[in-house]
Parts: sequence; C-alpha cells; structure tokens
Amino acid sequence: MFNLIVRHFEWDAEHGEIGADRLFEHTDGPLAAQFKNGEVPDYAKLSGPPCLFMTEGTGDEECRVGQVSNVRRVGRDITFDFTLARDIPPLTNKVIYDGRRKLGMDDWEFSRNHWAVKNVDLFRFIVGAIQPRRSAPAVFKIPENEKVDVRQLSVMMPFAANFSDVYAAIKQAAEEMGFICHRVDDIWENHSIIQDVVELIDRSRIVICDCSTRNANVFYETGIAHTLGREVILLTQSADDIPFDLRHLRYISYLNNGEGRQALAVRIKDRIQTIMG
Repeated sequence: MFNLIVRHFEWDAEHGEIGADRLFEHTDGPLAAQFKNGEVPDYAKLSGPPCLFMTEGTGDEECRVGQVSNVRRVGRDITFDFTLARDIPPLTNKVIYDGRRKLGMDDWEFSRNHWAVKNVDLFRFIVGAIQPRRSAPAVFKIPENEKVDVRQLSVMMPFAANFSDVYAAIKQAAEEMGFICHRVDDIWENHSIIQDVVELIDRSRIVICDCSTRNANVFYETGIAHTLGREVILLTQSADDIPFDLRHLRYISYLNNGEGRQALAVRIKDRIQTIMG
C-alpha cells in the first residue's frame, strides 16, 4: 500500500500542500474508507504508508519515494511535511507510466493534482522497475558523479617527436578559443598512467583524438571518450588510418607541415565553435 501525490511543480522542499478536495481522488472507495473516521480523513493513518511523489507528465520528469508526516487540514488545503528516501534512486514518470496498470493508476492521474492511496506493494514494483547498475571498470576508476570542466580540452595522440608541432598548433587553437589544453604527458596525478588518462578525459568538455599512424593507445582512449559521452574531434593525416568502426563519423584531415597545421588550427576552432554553440 502506498500514497501517491501528484502536483504540477517539483518536490524541492520539505513541506507540501494539496487541495483538500483532491484527497482520495482515484482511490477505491473501500480503500479510502480505511483511512477515514466516518467521513473525516484520518491524517495520522495516512502518514503510515510510503509515498510516491510525482510531478505531472509521462516523460522524463523525476519522481521520488519517501514518507509524509504531520499531515493536517489548513483551510481548503491538506498540508504536510515529507522526506525523500536517500537510498532509493529517482525514477522517471515514464517508468511509472509504463507500469501504471501494476500500480493501479489510470491515464488521467498523470495530468491531475491529487492524493490517492493505492493497494499495491510499491517497493516490489520498484525492485522490478530499477535496472541493476553495471559493473564498475576493473582496469581504472571513474567517479560516480562526473565533474566536467567546461573549458577543459584534452588531446590524445602519439607521443612521437613528429607530433610535437601538431600538438602545439592544437594547443594554440584551443587556448585562442578560451580552453585549457592538456595532453596526458602534461600531468602526473596517479601511480597508473591509464588512471591519469581516464581522469583527464572524464573532466574534459572536448577530446581531440589523432588517429594518424593507427596508434593503439589513441584508439583505446577514443573508445573511453565515446563511452563517457564526451565531444570527440577526430583527426588524421591519412583517411586509411581511421578504423572501420569510426568511418561513419566526421573527421578532420590535415598535412603535417606549416601550412597544414595552420589550416588544422582553423578547422579545430571552427569545430569548437560549433560544439559550444
């Protein structure tokens, strides 16, 4: 059994209210009677079951599980305090909407401010609705919450000497666009170099990956950047160096000479401008 409270704005405080005439809407009559003394709502008893707090909608709106307390009638409203369960992750209205039949809800409830009581095991539903978390990587660590520096740009490229001028051109272009530019050899924060690589990629807004010479490390780092959802700019001196799995993506071709590097810098700045809007 659980309370369901739907309103049109988010649950961002510890106190709430809803019209008294909306109490027990979309609640079966015999079930509502269990929470009344005659015709008067038993507010203390209503505080017992867990509560699903929702905003109106059937999409990505966030809904939370928690508990109501100190329920009382004030004029035309029912006011209450509430707490949100910290150990239960937020759900979306889409998840609730997809499971509305199991929860005893009808379509109208997603667009109506009301307080209903449902004779359903809410926690059993949640266990089935929440997908298990994927296993954390074993080779390196990523934080549970990302902290992207919107002005951090990182470069993944071979460390060969003939790429030094290429990196210098990229770094100058990035700095002219207001970015901080780093290559992994610029930093040493961990005992493991792969951890430095991953942390640099993870905090970067944009990652530039130079696929020239088919460097295996760059390919690995490109995969990490794509997996972490970073904006990736692919470079190459030869189209043949772009792996088959990446050829459906746009890339910048360049020549490793003075004129070619100047042209590369211009195209990188144009791409950064597009990404940043």
